[in-house]
Amino acid sequence: MTHRRLSQAIAEGDGISVLVHVRDADGARRAEESGAEGIVISAADADVRPHTLLPLLAYGPEPEAAAAADAVVLQAADEESLHALAERCAELGLEIVVRVRDDDELGHALEHVDPEIVLLTADAAEEAQSPLDRVLELLPDVPAGKLAIAELVDASREDVEELERAGIDAVLVAGDVEALVGDGVPDV
Repeated sequence: MTHRRLSQAIAEGDGISVLVHVRDADGARRAEESGAEGIVISAADADVRPHTLLPLLAYGPEPEAAAAADAVVLQAADEESLHALAERCAELGLEIVVRVRDDDELGHALEHVDPEIVLLTADAAEEAQSPLDRVLELLPDVPAGKLAIAELVDASREDVEELERAGIDAVLVAGDVEALVGDGVPDV
């Protein structure tokens, strides 16, 4: 059975949830103390689990390498293995988050995997397009009832406020979460 700690934390949060990419246990503790609602780790950072009660999202590893996490990011760009990896995650009890760069990847992910959570990335932004604008351009194609996470590693507080106004459920960032949430996630 798949645990849904990440989707529950995002859905139950007040306003937009902040997920913070950390490198070690100290980073996880600081992020949690600063108001993060989820921790993002790579496979090498799996030792973070004993140091936080927040949901862990493993970014990049194969499902077996993400055993300490609650959820794992799968790449929609890898069409050949997406379905097989999603099935393996289900067998391991890992919630899946499918990372999409464009409408085609989003359509493929929804058709073949139907994830509850999609990670919208600005990787396919046009030269003059800001990462924020690219993510917001993808949002209208996310069906109602799905959770949308914006991948904006260098997001500002203003970016977070704009994402929340647009209906994004969470933002994945790196660095100082306190600067983004201050006394709490802004009400807009």
